[in-house]
Amino acid sequence: MMRAIRIAVASLVAVMVAAVGGWGPETASAQSRDETLRMVVSGTINTLDPMTLGATPASIALSAATYDRLVAFEREPQKGEAGIYVFDFERLRGELAERVEVSDDGLTITVHLRPDATWQDGSPVTADDVKWSLDRAVSAKTMSKAQLKTGSLTSPDQFEIVDEQTVEITLPHVDRLALANLASLYAPMFNSALVKREAGPDDPWGVEWLQANTASSGAYEVESFRPGEAVVLSRNDAWTGGQMPDFPRVIVQTVPEPALRAALVERGDADVTTDLLPEDLARLRDADDVKVISAPRPTAFTAVIFNTQMAPFDDPLVRQAVALALPYEAMLQAAVSGFGGKLYGAEWTDGPPSAQFPQALPLDTDIAAAKAKLAEAGYPDGFETTLSYSVNRASWAEPAAALVQEALARIGIRVDVRKLPDPQMAEAITEKTLPMLLERSYALFPSADYFFRIFLSGSSRWNFSSWLNETVDALIEEARFEPDPETYDRLAKEMIAIAADEVPMALLWQPTQDVVMGADIDGFTTWYHYYVDVRDLGRD
Repeated sequence: MMRAIRIAVASLVAVMVAAVGGWGPETASAQSRDETLRMVVSGTINTLDPMTLGATPASIALSAATYDRLVAFEREPQKGEAGIYVFDFERLRGELAERVEVSDDGLTITVHLRPDATWQDGSPVTADDVKWSLDRAVSAKTMSKAQLKTGSLTSPDQFEIVDEQTVEITLPHVDRLALANLASLYAPMFNSALVKREAGPDDPWGVEWLQANTASSGAYEVESFRPGEAVVLSRNDAWTGGQMPDFPRVIVQTVPEPALRAALVERGDADVTTDLLPEDLARLRDADDVKVISAPRPTAFTAVIFNTQMAPFDDPLVRQAVALALPYEAMLQAAVSGFGGKLYGAEWTDGPPSAQFPQALPLDTDIAAAKAKLAEAGYPDGFETTLSYSVNRASWAEPAAALVQEALARIGIRVDVRKLPDPQMAEAITEKTLPMLLERSYALFPSADYFFRIFLSGSSRWNFSSWLNETVDALIEEARFEPDPETYDRLAKEMIAIAADEVPMALLWQPTQDVVMGADIDGFTTWYHYYVDVRDLGRD
């Protein structure tokens, strides 16, 4: 097996050499090699337009480096981790914008562009480009449309050119996620004159042309692109949207085999990789020449989820009983070797300490209390049920499910564990036919009303628990359009407290973003999209 990996490594290095026009230990100086960041990823980059329908997550993530937005989230040092950062949802900085003003009533956002901002072809960034880009985002058949709607950005009529460097955005009501959406990967800015010239009248939004071309101002230009295989980036030294990246050149290569990606970084033939198998991560944590970062994902969750519209889990007492019986710490250790942000065991003195969600809830293992709750619900002898998870979740869900089965047996609940094929599991989630399941997911933003809107209200498939609570639904709508931060925090904490009491899902842990890098690479940031932004990275 190892011999096969070595052969594959040699083959891949040859491909990477070809991709950058002859780079390699035998042909390039040590300095040129040091100036190239080599990242190997599991996903394919199938388009250069991050918002085209069908763009892969890797394609969307790449656009952080190739396209600018008007604004971007700041980052802050990760507590206890030198040289590692996490995004700050509460603070924004300008990217193409020099400054942004919000009116006193919160209904008008005025964007003033940087006077020195230019497109990669050297032409200036203008208000016409911004207006066209925002019109495209809410009008064209792209992925931007649905996401920007969550920030009340829905119509071209909302975007008005004030002068060559200024754009005014009007909101129908105060929406605290409007600026957050403008900072997201779903609001890239395009060189509209270039798109119109190259794409032509038959493709007014450049949907076809932009799949293999860029019209951008970002920190990196696309030097070469082989869809599904590799992208080579060169630094845009005229970029003014932030701190200039350290690496003049970046290679992003698709390598589906996780063992091969691990071997490449371990050998020093690649600098960064993600999505490795647990056994490779465990081995590399003890290696000298690499470092493994396992950063909890702030907006993500893993949970035991109850179907609140199906007996007996339609009774909050039953859900509370199960939540009190779960062996949280043992599940975390067995499923993910202890690597995850704990979403249990919180000690609340006066309700939720924060308005962000997910956050740790005041649940922990208490078998006596669980038995009492179950008896109060009318099930002193327990009952029979099923716990389901999908095949693609098996690496962590299988050990977790075994512990759930064992723990619930202690309070009389007999659990049949079922591992379902992915299509069958997806259908069952959509049709709401499972009484109890193990699942994980994440929201784009760590905003309580945003999370609850997606996962804890309405009839969408993402409301895994089918939880319907009229008080919470009213709080969600009120909080979404609340301009006062203190009032918003009060509303958010109220909905969090209700969810903690009624337990539509028993939160377990935040899954980690696992990144393996060469020992000399630093600057990694956990972003809301959970992909590596190559602009952040440098070499010691």
